[in-house]
Amino acid sequence: MIVLFTDFGLVGPYTGQMKAVLQRDAPGVPVIDLFADAPSGNPKSAAYLLAAYSALFTERVAFLCVVDPGVGGARPPVAVEADGRFFVGPGNGLFEIVIRRARHAKVWEITWQPPRLSATFHGRDLFAPVAARIARGETPPGEPREVAWGRQPAWPGFAQSSRRTPRQ
Repeated sequence: MIVLFTDFGLVGPYTGQMKAVLQRDAPGVPVIDLFADAPSGNPKSAAYLLAAYSALFTERVAFLCVVDPGVGGARPPVAVEADGRFFVGPGNGLFEIVIRRARHAKVWEITWQPPRLSATFHGRDLFAPVAARIARGETPPGEPREVAWGRQPAWPGFAQSSRRTPRQ
């Protein structure tokens, strides 16, 4: 199963374009629209919502998550495995709370690049194909990173939850 979590809104072509890629690359895999109106351009606020709602799903679910005000910028593309659930999207803090709450977490920096990568729509061109691969049972295409890499210690709750370090 693939679960969509974005700030694209309920109007426009963006969700449909990502679903077209998912259908092409993972035919027959169910896709659930969890959130299309996450806090726009605000990965910090969206991170708390993502952690709360993703806990409702079982292992081996691939979450395709795009709240990415820095698209095309310096933030890396990442895949995170947290307690058996996979998350694909920008390394901008969106997965911070998911990682903090996990008993086991692993992070990959996605190194794979599609033949054509739009400067403004990594959700369609990069993240959707990677989420489809994970939904088909493949390993995230990339380099493993330390869980501590890219963390957001200034966000609320860090000191309290950092006592429990996720295992690699």
